[in-house]
Amino acid sequence: MLTTSRSRNQPRAGRSWFFSGMDCSVSRRKPQLLVKIIMVVLLIAVCIFILKQTPGFSGTNVFAKHDFGVTHVLVTGGAGYIGSHATLRLLKDSYRVTIVDNLSRGNIGAVQILLKLFPEPGRLQFIFADLGDAKVVDRIFAQNAFDAVMHFAAVAYVGESTLEPLRYYHNITSNTLVILESMAKHGVKTLIYSSTCATYGEPEKMPITEKTPQFPINPYGKAKKMAEDMILDFSKTTDMAVMILRYFNVIGSDPEGRLGEAPRPELREQGRISGACFDAARGIIPGLKVKGADYHTRDGTCIRDYIDVTDLVDAHVKALDKARPKNVGIYNVGTGKGRSVKEFVEACKKATGVDIKVDYLERRPGDYAEVYSDPSKINKELNWTAEYTDLEQSLRIAWRWQKSHINGYDTSLNIPT
Repeated sequence: MLTTSRSRNQPRAGRSWFFSGMDCSVSRRKPQLLVKIIMVVLLIAVCIFILKQTPGFSGTNVFAKHDFGVTHVLVTGGAGYIGSHATLRLLKDSYRVTIVDNLSRGNIGAVQILLKLFPEPGRLQFIFADLGDAKVVDRIFAQNAFDAVMHFAAVAYVGESTLEPLRYYHNITSNTLVILESMAKHGVKTLIYSSTCATYGEPEKMPITEKTPQFPINPYGKAKKMAEDMILDFSKTTDMAVMILRYFNVIGSDPEGRLGEAPRPELREQGRISGACFDAARGIIPGLKVKGADYHTRDGTCIRDYIDVTDLVDAHVKALDKARPKNVGIYNVGTGKGRSVKEFVEACKKATGVDIKVDYLERRPGDYAEVYSDPSKINKELNWTAEYTDLEQSLRIAWRWQKSHINGYDTSLNIPT
């Protein structure tokens, strides 16, 4: 509450002349009033000057209005591995992008790179926020004119999900509900949802099609399926355009070396096999620990479908382009080829030129033996086909970024959050 030094019982200045036009004090107080007005005007001018010196200040916020011919995409989790690569592609294709990320898993360094690459006003903005805070998310939607949402933000480690299931249901399922509620309230009609092949569990038949029954066997897959179910139920009552993309195992990095994968050091035990291979090749860890060598597969190790991140984000852009009101598209995003973990390790050894030590351990809880896709539906309907299918080449590109970023992203130039 604002207060002044004036006593509550003290008469307000000017009260006598306000009620009586005959009070002779009017003429004496006019100069004082004029001085006060001038001082207020000067104070306002100073405030405006200071605000104009503030980074990101402009007379009008271009992100708050719809511009003809410009599609404004909200990218949740845009500081993360996949989200940052998707943002790069969207910006290259002349989209306007707002990244929302709480940086719990993302990298501010990736955002810095993107801002340096696209510094023009109205191209990219970063908002530090947690999607679990419904009031904050609502305010973000209220202050920005979004045309579409690409929802990447999520914790995404199978092993971790078995140890912290509630965290996964909150972060994935509950946060997706918050996004849907804000989209509904503010009239944002297009959603591209980042899902996973983990929603299928361990199917009896391979390859996996979009009609394969979904029976997830770990909290990560279950949380994602619950989020999918919410989206599908909600879409039946609206004219939303919905695209759900179920990823297989993502690898690689930007071919031009601008972005890469830099997970938190404390998450190395939970991370992707490519990150573990690179850590072993760099000597950060003594060797590679492969969990599970007794599966019913051709060499005893798990079989996965490895999709390059460049192909993955291409699928997102094509999905955005093909999204139509009242239509729902569900697509597997993979190569259609299953590769064993042993084959992956051999490709990594060749890509890095390091004879990585490998130890085989017991199976990881919640894992499944064999998963690979049938991408024929996305090939046909979105005209998308994986192009970066040479496993060794994808790893070589990613390894080049790893070698030139020993400590991950350079964050010496901090962005205010």
